[in-house]
Amino acid sequence: MGYRVAVVGATGAVGREIIKTLSEREFPVDEIVALASPRSTGQEISFGDKTVLKVRNLETFDFKGWDIALFSPGAAVSAIHAPRAAAAGCVVIDNTSQFRMDHDVPLVVPEVNPDALKKNLRRRIIANPNCSTIQLVVALKPLHDLFTAKRVVVSTYQAVSGAGTEGMDELFTQSKGSFVNDAVTSEQFTKQIAFNCIPHIDRFMEDGATREEWKMAVETRKILDPDIAVFATCVRVPVFIGHAESVVVEFEEAVDLEQARAVLRDSPGVILHDHRDDGGYVTPVECVGEDAVYVSRLRVDPSVRNGLAFWCVADNLRKGAALNAVQIAETMIAFDLFDRKAA
Repeated sequence: MGYRVAVVGATGAVGREIIKTLSEREFPVDEIVALASPRSTGQEISFGDKTVLKVRNLETFDFKGWDIALFSPGAAVSAIHAPRAAAAGCVVIDNTSQFRMDHDVPLVVPEVNPDALKKNLRRRIIANPNCSTIQLVVALKPLHDLFTAKRVVVSTYQAVSGAGTEGMDELFTQSKGSFVNDAVTSEQFTKQIAFNCIPHIDRFMEDGATREEWKMAVETRKILDPDIAVFATCVRVPVFIGHAESVVVEFEEAVDLEQARAVLRDSPGVILHDHRDDGGYVTPVECVGEDAVYVSRLRVDPSVRNGLAFWCVADNLRKGAALNAVQIAETMIAFDLFDRKAA
């Protein structure tokens, strides 16, 4: 028996990717509805090759009788409508930051901590981590299991699609305008993003970190291990899709490079592509549309005891958002965690 699935924020970049991913992975859907704000009502979105969904108004939608709601509408909207859906008996998988650090909401990456789904489901809300956190913990988990990570220093190179379709539009407009001497206007980012890098994602906090950097630290500890120290610098770069990260890890135990290679090769969700020659690594442009987190440039860091460095890339709209949410739903089915009577 299939499931009744609602996609909230369906007209956004992540919402559209969720609908695409559900179709491509042949998720057991009996019925699917696309929901968005009143201004998007009536728009049409393809689901697979033969079905067209007409967007319905989230504000007036009744979730009673629906099994799963995949949310990606923005934190403020999720704060209002995710609890409403959960109260109607629907399991909410939320891609915003609204519930991630709530102690009674699981924060889940299925390759890393699937058993968290078996706990704290009383609220019927599950949080999808931040896109940059997801790819970090997928790559870090097997290494942590082998050597026990103590400290992580990560610098991110994050695509503009992390700021939604408006961010992609701004990069396109500024890039095109630069060739015809148009004046640069910045609305989505604090400075020009075309041909530039901006070390500022989300708002600044009192200690000088941005919320994006804070999210990477607290989410990694919640998902993987509360004892790991994480220091992040998050940078927006002029790439449309695909986040990259330079990661340096200090471990408790001595690092063996060949053991690290072997465990990464065998880890779910990871593809090790690490050749010490020209082009022997994966870049953001090459990971677009792919499910995996790609790890390259694996090497010992001699500047610190038990140090290891690597480069990883992933499609931030796919594994960093839509795919992870769908995988959470698939894992819940595998664990038989849906209470169909409640819906």
